[in-house]
Amino acid sequence: MEQVSSSRTAVSLKRTQPTLEQQRESFKQNRFIAMPLAGTIVWAILGASAPFVSELTITWMLYIGTGAIFYLGAGLSYLTGERFFAKKATSNSFDRLFFVGMLMSLLVFAIALPVAAIDHTTVSLSIGILAGLMWMPLSWAIEHWVGYFHTIARTFGIVGAWYLFPDARVEAISAVIVSVYIVSLIALERRFQTCSEKKRANAQISI
Repeated sequence: MEQVSSSRTAVSLKRTQPTLEQQRESFKQNRFIAMPLAGTIVWAILGASAPFVSELTITWMLYIGTGAIFYLGAGLSYLTGERFFAKKATSNSFDRLFFVGMLMSLLVFAIALPVAAIDHTTVSLSIGILAGLMWMPLSWAIEHWVGYFHTIARTFGIVGAWYLFPDARVEAISAVIVSVYIVSLIALERRFQTCSEKKRANAQISI
């Protein structure tokens, strides 16, 4: 009897557990603007500050500022309705993928450190590119072009700015990143509004 009961429980849990496709649909309902909004604010401050501080100071500001983006984004998520650390009714595999993508980008920062020890002017180049890598898996997860655009445009734009403006690299790279963020924010918000409208339409049909 116990075996039958446990078997029925397992079958019941299996039936109630959402599929990956259902989890993806749930994940796609998120707004995703808290982190890019934080990134926009931080890089705008870095770019605006660069002409007025020493190279050593702006180098430390790059490390501290980019490291603070996650925490600022987490705080902003409670204003945008995303609420990063709020308890959810169900665990979503794509939420975990999102945070794994962020962790991956943070770990790649290990490349930037030894390179910066050789040439500190590379910090804005390496950190600017590495921090944008997490947008690629996000784009795949939400089935939208914005992440692919963000990473590719950001990478090529940063490399171009680094070569074209050797005397104002932080300012130029910050301008590129902020510009890409603004386009991405607009695209994400439009995507979110479209998803919300579809959700409301489906709810009305089901009623």
